[in-house]
Amino acid sequence: MSTTESPAGISRRTLIKSSAAGSLALVAGGLSLPFALRPAAAAVSSANQPEDKVVWGACSVNCGSRCALRLHVRDDEVYWVETDNTGDDVYGDHQVRACLRGRSIRRRINHPDRLNYPMKRVGKRGEGKFERISWDEALDTISNSLKKVVHEYGNEAVYINYTSGIVGGNITRSSPYASLVARLMNCYGGFLSHYGTYSTAQIAAAMPYTYGSNEGNSTSDIENTKLVVMFGNNPAETRMSGGGITYFLEQARERSNARMIVIDPRYTDTAAGREDEWIPIRPGTDAALVAGIAWVLINENLVDQPFLDKYCVGYDEKTLPEDAPANGHYKAYILGQGEDGIAKTPQWASHITGIPADRIIQLAREIGTAKPAYICQGWGPQRQANGELTSRAIAMLPILTGNVGINGGNSGARESTYTITIERMPLPENPVKTQISCFSWTDAIDHGREMTALRDGVRGKDKLDVPIKFIWNYAGNTITNQHSDINRTHDILQDESKCEMIVVIENFMTSSAKYADILLPDLMTVEQEDIIPNDYAGNMGYLIFIQPATAPKFERKPIYWIMSEVAKRLGPDIHQRFTEGRTQEDWLRYLYAKMEAKDPALPSYNALKKMGIYKRKDPNGHFVAYKAFRDDPQANPLKTPSGKIEIYSSRLAKIANSWELQKDEVISPLPVYASTFEGWDDPKRSQFPLQLFGFHYKARTHSSYGNVDVLQAACRQEVWINPVDAQPRGIANGDMVRVFNDRGEVRLPAKVTPRILPGVSAMGQGAWHDANMAGDKIDHGGCVNTLTTQRPSPLAKGNPQHTNLVQVEKV
Repeated sequence: MSTTESPAGISRRTLIKSSAAGSLALVAGGLSLPFALRPAAAAVSSANQPEDKVVWGACSVNCGSRCALRLHVRDDEVYWVETDNTGDDVYGDHQVRACLRGRSIRRRINHPDRLNYPMKRVGKRGEGKFERISWDEALDTISNSLKKVVHEYGNEAVYINYTSGIVGGNITRSSPYASLVARLMNCYGGFLSHYGTYSTAQIAAAMPYTYGSNEGNSTSDIENTKLVVMFGNNPAETRMSGGGITYFLEQARERSNARMIVIDPRYTDTAAGREDEWIPIRPGTDAALVAGIAWVLINENLVDQPFLDKYCVGYDEKTLPEDAPANGHYKAYILGQGEDGIAKTPQWASHITGIPADRIIQLAREIGTAKPAYICQGWGPQRQANGELTSRAIAMLPILTGNVGINGGNSGARESTYTITIERMPLPENPVKTQISCFSWTDAIDHGREMTALRDGVRGKDKLDVPIKFIWNYAGNTITNQHSDINRTHDILQDESKCEMIVVIENFMTSSAKYADILLPDLMTVEQEDIIPNDYAGNMGYLIFIQPATAPKFERKPIYWIMSEVAKRLGPDIHQRFTEGRTQEDWLRYLYAKMEAKDPALPSYNALKKMGIYKRKDPNGHFVAYKAFRDDPQANPLKTPSGKIEIYSSRLAKIANSWELQKDEVISPLPVYASTFEGWDDPKRSQFPLQLFGFHYKARTHSSYGNVDVLQAACRQEVWINPVDAQPRGIANGDMVRVFNDRGEVRLPAKVTPRILPGVSAMGQGAWHDANMAGDKIDHGGCVNTLTTQRPSPLAKGNPQHTNLVQVEKV
């Protein structure tokens, strides 16, 4: 048996029998470790025990990484997990090493709480009371309910909820845009679709108004820069493994000797000693900081005027569109010559952001003189009620300084990646053209017929004709846990006269699964065949061939089988259109053959299956966003109406004048700062004085892995609060506190730390909601969405889950 390494680097060949009480121990370098730290199935091998079967798998959850796993199987059980052992310790052919989450996957596979049988609800929605039924009864119930809803209300009443539990899959992919559920529904007349994501709604909607798309340079291009400025970008926790973005961030900075400045309300692990400076900022005020920096850049002649003249629309009077008002350009806004008449001085910005004016001036000079500068943003700043404005504002810094389209620069967006050729499961066209924001589905259940295009962002028609009556939820916890205002959602879903059928396909009884009418047990990705690509990985792409680690247990079924069986019950023509006569393996071979035709450098299907992982470095070195446009703007125009970078957007001006907006909602043709509801200056702070936001936590990927004990122990669920705020409340580190507002209450321990700005609090998002919904509804699981609002952002109608005001008190 070959020597293999544990995460601690301990060889299995060092396993010996301890002289103490005959117990097993690990001995390495003179250190004896109790064998209880190793899996029980990994006992001393003997001639009578079968050899390990090592199976390639992957962690396919939605973290932005995509990590290879090597699963050790004995007697049809995964008992030990390792990660990629191919390649070198050189970026571009490095090992795609899983983090502690992926390495703990056997605890998910073998978890005692896994769903084993089809079930139907017998209590009220949310109570979690179910009884076991047969697959035939479950599938018949689903198909009959689907037929009934389509007959009575039409296909627009069927909705596939936003899910991201298996976005790393292909055949198994859970993204509603590309899932097998969507394929089935498109074969059966379509469904009410949605736009946007819970991760990126605001930035994805806003950046195309500036650039025509939403692209950034690859992280690897940081090796060509002199200064890295990160607005709310935290790859050390959000993308802490897989492609090795954090590793390469460090390596690139060493090669370029670049300074790194992290701007974030919280001192994150991306900072954590890597940064040259941490600048804490009030949530939702990034655009004000940008405006203060812009004032210095303009007044000290640090803007790249030739770049602004040649490539941009709306910086000053020279390039302002004809339909714009006088002094409607960006320069006038900054200097106080625009409509509001306020000069965006560093002192003005300091009052809003909490950052000293002198530091804003210094930061502006650093950005204005560093050539090139890599300015990027994570997805936290845009997950605010004014997130669309924030995204476009941050992009102004590379635009003003001419750092767009060059090596070592960036567009101001999040980093991009190189991806090897992939062929996804094909989806027939959706016959239903109506769409709603992915965040608006509870409104579409509650008052769908009242939702309009101009007020609620309905697309494809002026208004919804019917409410949502049937929901598919495959591999997602966004019915409650990852959706906002859980208590309101609960009240809506309890009324069975509104939504008539909720189908959940899951591995566990999540808080969302408790709201299912029919609950189906799914296989995990590592229990079936699939071929998946990397997600964010800098300039190295890879493919992973996932193989079944074990045989299916109990009555768990793969998603392809489930949807094929529903298709069969909807009619033989639907079944044929859905399967095209192929098995799951047939589809993989068919799709891979198409990949080989496009990319002859790929290994053969059987070779990839044997290899487990195939890697390739970007042949172009680094991806540079909008490089072709920078090189030749006439031959390579952007996808904006003008073909240029639109600092002033006439399209946004038209939207602002035609949509129905509330008084505290702002859509602007310029990337301005606007205060917002439940922001730092909302009068409600007299009652709820602390801003609260959620952050992606190492113990989970959103809510995936949220029930794994070792991860819970490694990273406790806490609310972060500064000592300045904790002391007058009598709160000490570790005290149990109540965090509450007018939407709900959460009880959890406090983390009293100077790593968060005074006046601000934060929780790791994704903790599993745990409340007595028939009683006080107080959450004891630490789920931030007990406290978040369902009021959407103005333009994208996206989730502002970082825009909240709360009070914190000791229990």
